[in-house]
Amino acid sequence: MTTQPVAAFEPPYVMAVFSNVRTADETGYPETLARMEEIVGANSGLLGYESARTPGGLGITVAYFRDHDSLAAWREDADHRAAMGQGRADWYESYTLHVATVERSHGFVRNG
Repeated sequence: MTTQPVAAFEPPYVMAVFSNVRTADETGYPETLARMEEIVGANSGLLGYESARTPGGLGITVAYFRDHDSLAAWREDADHRAAMGQGRADWYESYTLHVATVERSHGFVRNG
């Protein structure tokens, strides 16, 4: 399977970087993750997202949104807010969220 980074977009746009370390508790996590992917995917301002986890357990998800209003709609979604609360209670040892406006963006894809 080939994996590609999210394409570069015309700035400005917004990115949210969620870095986390999970607990061992998986109870309900896969189902909630699937629901969160469904909800954020329905956000018309979502440009895309990337997620990775290191062998040591550090997870990083970067989501790209057209504007701050699109990101706010994601942040304020009732199901997402409930998942955030459960994440703090059960699924995360720690996390950090960074939000930034992208000023420059470009990409490269090898042909052939």
